[in-house]
Amino acid sequence: MTACFRPLVTSFTGKYGSIQYYVKAVLERPAAPDQSVQTELQVISHIDVSSPALLTPVLRSQEKMVGCWFFTSGPVSLSAKIERKGYCNGEAIPIYAEIENCSSRLIVPKAAIFQTQTYLASGKTKTFRQMVANVRGNHIASGSTDTWNGKTLKIPPVSPSILDCCIIRVYIHIPGAKKLMIEMPLVIGTIPCIGFSSRNSSITSQFSMDMSWLALTMPEHPEAPPNYADVVSEEEFSRHVPAYPPPIDCEEQLCCPVFAYIQEFRFQPPPLYSEEHY
Repeated sequence: MTACFRPLVTSFTGKYGSIQYYVKAVLERPAAPDQSVQTELQVISHIDVSSPALLTPVLRSQEKMVGCWFFTSGPVSLSAKIERKGYCNGEAIPIYAEIENCSSRLIVPKAAIFQTQTYLASGKTKTFRQMVANVRGNHIASGSTDTWNGKTLKIPPVSPSILDCCIIRVYIHIPGAKKLMIEMPLVIGTIPCIGFSSRNSSITSQFSMDMSWLALTMPEHPEAPPNYADVVSEEEFSRHVPAYPPPIDCEEQLCCPVFAYIQEFRFQPPPLYSEEHY
């Protein structure tokens, strides 16, 4: 018989229910009552936000005609984007949005993170939704537009997502009318994303900065080497090299150490310097 093991769901405590695990140990004694001890066990299903499914950007757009019946004042359009779907606790989510107010009313753009809890019991479903973080933009007058170039929305300490239960809601508060709202899915993970491109660019900039001294110190035209007579005097040269070196026997040449022949050429002058290369 083959047993099928599935990973445990993350521990969770909500308003109408919870997911809890316990470890219980029992001491059985033949002549005495059994003794047991129980302790709670926290289970966390790790979610890596570097997975391809969570690195894809999310883009939503919506438009609403403001007014009642035939007394319309104009449309309000909203387009929002987040760079990826997965984030971790403590990260700041940059939100890019474009808002256009063609109505006759003053509007206020806002963004918030909502956590949705859905409970199933006895064939009935109960949903509880709460706001965990929010950010507010500037007022937009009639006939004006506004742009969010990465307005940050920081994630507070919340439990990891279970079946994509978190969403980012970007909406516009319109006095005297219903909100214009778009929802973007959000996954709260446990393993943060490591941006390879940003790390690679930082290494490249650091390398170029460290090598910048090379262009400042190297001359365009190299100088000629010093004269041999300025480095080794004739007295030192005659002291180390005999005037008439003894002849070397070809048979003994194979047995003599190489170091003896190196000493002979120790103070020999180098070839003449020339800028022409052959």
